[in-house]
Amino acid sequence: MKRVAIIGAGFGGLALAIRLQSAGVDTVVLEARDKPGGRAYYWERDGFTFDGGPTVITAPDALAELWRLSGHDISQDVTLLPISPFYRLSWPDGTMFDYSNDDAQLGAEIARLNPEDVAGYRKFLRYSEEVYREGYVKLGHVAFLDFSAMIKAAPALMKAQAWRSVYSMVSSFVKNEKLREALSFHTLLVGGNPMATSAIYALIHKLERDGGVWFAKGGTNQLVAGMVRHFERLGGVLRLNDPVAAIDTLGDRVTGVRTESGFEMEVDAVASNAEVVHSYRHLLKDSRSAQRTAAKLERKRFSPSLFVVHFGVRGACPDVQHHSILFGPRYKGLLDDIFKHGVLSEDFSLYLHHPTATDPSMAPPDHSTFYALAPVPHLGKFPANWDEIGPILEDRILAEVERRMIPGLRERIVTKFSYAPPDFANDLRSHLGAGFSLEPILTQSAWFRVHNRDEAISNLFFVGAGTHPGAGIPGVVGSAKATAALMLEGNR
Repeated sequence: MKRVAIIGAGFGGLALAIRLQSAGVDTVVLEARDKPGGRAYYWERDGFTFDGGPTVITAPDALAELWRLSGHDISQDVTLLPISPFYRLSWPDGTMFDYSNDDAQLGAEIARLNPEDVAGYRKFLRYSEEVYREGYVKLGHVAFLDFSAMIKAAPALMKAQAWRSVYSMVSSFVKNEKLREALSFHTLLVGGNPMATSAIYALIHKLERDGGVWFAKGGTNQLVAGMVRHFERLGGVLRLNDPVAAIDTLGDRVTGVRTESGFEMEVDAVASNAEVVHSYRHLLKDSRSAQRTAAKLERKRFSPSLFVVHFGVRGACPDVQHHSILFGPRYKGLLDDIFKHGVLSEDFSLYLHHPTATDPSMAPPDHSTFYALAPVPHLGKFPANWDEIGPILEDRILAEVERRMIPGLRERIVTKFSYAPPDFANDLRSHLGAGFSLEPILTQSAWFRVHNRDEAISNLFFVGAGTHPGAGIPGVVGSAKATAALMLEGNR
């Protein structure tokens, strides 16, 4: 393998590109948009920098490893700043909970909710450590290409009661409802329903506890920029503003790629970081096996979409943490509306991102940058006119943030804009406008997810949220490690 094309410059595509280029493979990344990053796109408006996401950086060593492969250090290109507390959680009744990996502080926070749950939390932590070892350390960076790999993993998964949901498992350890929500909401950050996502995802708690939660100085966009600089330093090539039109195949082999500008490239292999349905249905439209795979994928369950309000305000907001979770009055009922019923409820839960709490350079002097994110049903469940609904929901979200977090907010707003499900569908070619590709339920994980190498086309590979192990920065960077191992097998 001498020359490879990677479609899409998201975290997964860039991490794979760095791995291949570090191993001496001539790698070209083809990106449709004017900037790299995929879902980690960004905008600059009126002096404010707005990251599209993801904005919670965990497992920093998995990122640093990409530089170490060639004897470099991530600090050459990226400055990672620690965040503490990781999140400030709040409920409508005014209860606050600071979530961190400081044992004494976290124990005190738990005791405030329910002293009897301190011991239960310790048991949950031991469980989280167990599934972290089995689900992340052992399985998070290896490909599941055949069912026998799933069979081998089955005993550990059974022991961890992987068939149970994260919320169910958390509830077996702690009794306070607010604490159950505090220990299970993380699956929403990777597109999963805490009531349905496999308990294996409780490993996120251990991942954060050990590695911390971080922010890239200048925004997530600067982590992306650092990855691009490092990739190009190694000799890699990134082409922007040139969407791939087709992946060419001959029999069971990829032969090249063609872009909408007319650029053509013969390759030894292609790895797609593009959305999986788009890759199979549209980029491989001349492959019969790919069309069969696309039909199967379209019948699967996809994660919800997101509605994100970006806004810049006058003045500092010192009482608002970098990451806040604003729970609504309902938990399970709201999740059912989003994941099952396709209902845009009057109530909602929000993730509030306030990067200027850590890095004031993200806004003009004496100003603050924010976004408020609400999970919403994807377009397959809620095919509404978002041009009409969006402004209404935006106003309701800002009113809630004003009421609970920032008094007088709307009078202080300098600039704002929203990003809705159709934007995910149009800008990112995301199937149904899903925010995180396939929903991470047990029957759509590991071998049941899109394979890192296609079963029929031997030199076609996948990386990113739609393939194993799934969404989130650690997930897509892990998928890059698994996919790179497959692609480099013949080069060793």
